[in-house]
Amino acid sequence: MTDFRRVTEDLSVSPQIAVEDVAEAARQGFRTIINNRPDGEAPDQPPSREFEAAAQAAGLAYFHVPVVGGPTPQQVETVARIVDDAAKPVLAFCRSGTRSIVIWSLGQAASGARGRDELVKLGRDAGYDLSGVLGG
Repeated sequence: MTDFRRVTEDLSVSPQIAVEDVAEAARQGFRTIINNRPDGEAPDQPPSREFEAAAQAAGLAYFHVPVVGGPTPQQVETVARIVDDAAKPVLAFCRSGTRSIVIWSLGQAASGARGRDELVKLGRDAGYDLSGVLGG
């Protein structure tokens, strides 16, 4: 069952998806997938290479930017660059979706693309509380 949560026109986030959900993401119009979950984080989690193969088969771009704990500045910059440059819309996922929206929102805040209040609202609308992440 998919739980793709729209954040903006260009970005949705999701809790852990199944490999089969990649084809569904393509059917729903996504063009790029970002996996923010490190391989081996949970025993039942498919490895990144399986998502990459499924994305390739579905004609989607795929990026693996594994985040453990809080994202590093380099990871924030990498995800911001991917979202800016990749074919849209983008679907980013991790275990709960929290890391994916946090890393994106930090990039948005750092670039000045969106203010804190807008980011907190976008997070809340997608089911995530960003108020503690973005300071305030």
